[in-house]
Amino acid sequence: MLKAVLFDMDGVLFDSMPNHAYAWSHAMTQFGLEMTAYEAYLHEGRTGSGTINILAQRYWGRDATEEELERIYAAKAEVFNTLPEPKPMPGALEALTAAKELGCMIVLVTGSAQTSLLQRLEEHYPGFFRQELMVTGFDVKRGKPDPEPYLMGLQKAGIKAEEAVVVENAPLGVESAHRAGIFTIAANTGPLEDSLLKEAGADIVVPGLMDVARLFQK
Repeated sequence: MLKAVLFDMDGVLFDSMPNHAYAWSHAMTQFGLEMTAYEAYLHEGRTGSGTINILAQRYWGRDATEEELERIYAAKAEVFNTLPEPKPMPGALEALTAAKELGCMIVLVTGSAQTSLLQRLEEHYPGFFRQELMVTGFDVKRGKPDPEPYLMGLQKAGIKAEEAVVVENAPLGVESAHRAGIFTIAANTGPLEDSLLKEAGADIVVPGLMDVARLFQK
């Protein structure tokens, strides 16, 4: 019996990944770190500190200090906030509506700590999200691909893995949900190959959120 649908945010509810990829790739150069936009998609879903430390290890041979993490993430957020506001993802409202019509709880599970996006959930998707059913980058110690974010989502909803479905778009998010034992639908809304999502553990791969809505309507 399906009781909840757990939605990722970036690349699922908002078409925000192009902005994230641009912000990561441009902000990192200030600190002697390099990340391509494509690599940003590969790291999508990871916490900001986790992403920064992968680069810090690569270029500095060590993890960033707490002060460095704060400074680098602030620089990334500054670039992000200069970019045009990300639009809601086409089909996301239909997918949320279809899930709600099935009588499912709607749970947010995102690695993002981008407050500008979190604040816009109610503006664009009024009535769908409740604070107590949100897992964000502020809540987790181990971000995606660790199963912790989705296990925390199940815990907040008070349900078992077999009573939920996840809607993701990124390999790390898919892996996180798969490791948490949850059936996972991957909507490939970015530039990555379908095969990466399948290899990460996606049960179904579809081109977009309208396809997700149709799955819920069947």
